[in-house]
Amino acid sequence: MPTYIYAITGADHPLRLDGLQGVGDPPTPLRTVAAGDVAAVVSDAPEGLRAKRRDVLAHEAVLETLMTDGATLPMRFGLLGPDDDQVGAALKRDSDAYIARLAELAGHVEFNLKAARDEQDLLLEIVAESDQIRELNERTRSGSAGQDDRIALGELVAAQVAERNNTQAEKTLERLLPCAARASRAEPGASLFLNVSFLVPATATDAFVRTVQEEADRQGEACTFTLTGPLPPYSFV
Repeated sequence: MPTYIYAITGADHPLRLDGLQGVGDPPTPLRTVAAGDVAAVVSDAPEGLRAKRRDVLAHEAVLETLMTDGATLPMRFGLLGPDDDQVGAALKRDSDAYIARLAELAGHVEFNLKAARDEQDLLLEIVAESDQIRELNERTRSGSAGQDDRIALGELVAAQVAERNNTQAEKTLERLLPCAARASRAEPGASLFLNVSFLVPATATDAFVRTVQEEADRQGEACTFTLTGPLPPYSFV
């Protein structure tokens, strides 16, 4: 039977699993697979597992308890191994890497920041600061622009949006990085200029949140900052 994997810890982790339930209906009992200096918290993998609320909450409850007691490498919901023996073999094979990562994550949590700028505000700025774009825009709005002009306008605006979003993202990161141990950027998507996860010392979370709020205030009402956390450090596993 496949093995469902919740997390990897050091072998000396307290592993307080009493009272916790695994995924599945009925819930599957939790157990550990140990290999040298590391261990994995696992259970049997129920058939037809889906990301139902009950199962997601059970997964998160296991992670939260483990993280309360020490460094933990949290696995994302739904990770399976072929069986306990092969999970143990993988732990043994890569134990040095797991130990190093556990040491890095000890005492840290993750925050995710998504930042967006109001599209209309950005477009108005671009038009105001570019004579070429402003001229093409006026010709397009008056109906005198040809197809080539409309294509050129779209390309110029898209290039300016990308350039300005990238510049704003880099400056935002520059101000926030001193408050974090590490950062992991993801593709921001069409409506965002920044999507980044920060690895933050647990003792510095209040200071980090204040710094993000100060940066949001500095950038003004045209920008929206959405900060989520503290979270298990998924992005740094």
